[in-house]
Amino acid sequence: MSKIKFGTDGWRAIIAKEYTVDNVIRVSEGTARWMQNNGATQAVIGHDTRFAGELFATTAARVLGAYGMKVKLAKGFVSTPMVSLGVVKTDSDLGIVITASHNPPSYSGYKLKSKLGGPMIPSQIAEVEEFVPEQPTVELPTLASMEANGLLEYVDLEKIYLDHVAANFDLDTIRSSGFTIAYDAMYGAGQNAMRKLLPNAVLLHCDNNPGFYGQAPEPIHRNLGELSALIAGDDSIDLGIANDGDADRIGMYDADGQFVDSHHILLLLLLYMFHYKKETGKVVVTFSVTDKMIDLAKQYGLDYEVTKIGFKYIAEIMANEDVIAGGEESGGLAVKGHIPERDGIWIGLMILEFMAKTRKSLKELIQEVYDLVGAFAFDRDDLHISEDKKQAIITTCKENPYQAFGDYKVQSLETIDGFKFIFGNGKWVMIRPSGTEPVLRVYAQGPDMKEVRSILDAVHATLS
Repeated sequence: MSKIKFGTDGWRAIIAKEYTVDNVIRVSEGTARWMQNNGATQAVIGHDTRFAGELFATTAARVLGAYGMKVKLAKGFVSTPMVSLGVVKTDSDLGIVITASHNPPSYSGYKLKSKLGGPMIPSQIAEVEEFVPEQPTVELPTLASMEANGLLEYVDLEKIYLDHVAANFDLDTIRSSGFTIAYDAMYGAGQNAMRKLLPNAVLLHCDNNPGFYGQAPEPIHRNLGELSALIAGDDSIDLGIANDGDADRIGMYDADGQFVDSHHILLLLLLYMFHYKKETGKVVVTFSVTDKMIDLAKQYGLDYEVTKIGFKYIAEIMANEDVIAGGEESGGLAVKGHIPERDGIWIGLMILEFMAKTRKSLKELIQEVYDLVGAFAFDRDDLHISEDKKQAIITTCKENPYQAFGDYKVQSLETIDGFKFIFGNGKWVMIRPSGTEPVLRVYAQGPDMKEVRSILDAVHATLS
């Protein structure tokens, strides 16, 4: 059987191809053996809205039961942050989430969460991989026998999460603010919680559709045309929020139906946390995030760090240091005062609370950011090219880096994780293979979207 490897965020594979019950047993055995080796005895397990999520979650639970581990199992779908928070609130040692996050609907996945309520650190993941057997080795107990033997308890992770939200947000101010919210669950795991948190929201794609209607549930503009059009055609809607399949990522829209990417949301969070809430701490962002975050951190006199791609690197720092805000380009964002985990619902509420308490629109708050760091735009293209072509491009980046892309001359090159070609004046492009999908990602920043498109087109022409 194939070797199971964890990528940027968990193990992911195509359902019924590599993602099978037998392989879920194998990776769960590796997890159980890691738990035994580290003195762990209890895990929280949940699944999102994807096809066969309950089957794979209960399979994982039964494997842990075969190894004598106690399992707290969610009934029904839950978000990844609900599992992560559940680990902390139930004093468990580990969390397992059956999810492929924002990947296409043909995928499922397996995320591991630490005792602290965030992703397991890379060194621990590597240890789990080494414990994964080549073939399933255990006979699985029934769920009924596990429950009878005290190895299984069903838990309401959604209620635990909603109680935590109520204790940390001014929900009355948010709900009475007069702002009308449109929420797109993308058929994902945030739908039930957001119905309860924002009962007056205009809801989109908040029903059960394990195939996501054929659309990868990633909250980026090209996947959210219906939400954008809804807001643009309705003058009463002030803000749009979208979450991915397991609700740990976020995308936003202003009152005009214009997309607000994670770079702008991160800057808004830092503005709210430092300037308005008077919080301090370190700023941590991944390599693909706008350099405007570093500019703002410097203005505020805050320490900062740029990591490799993957929220697990941010989580590791959050577990050991005082971090005010952290995040990645793909919509995974986190703030001080919560678990060290990206959380699309939590971040949406943060921005809503910011608007409600300042009585300002999202556009007005973004202008406050621009007044500090200057206006900018960002976009990303995903190139579905052959593996040979992808490797040839990566080899060129390593061995004979591009000196120009059309009229854009390269001034410098950064290689923390991928290849970021700096053009100057706030313009850059970055090339990097995805860690979760068979694509080559091309990211670009410029002063406006027209310039960003020009940069991306120039890169396409050079790479082809």
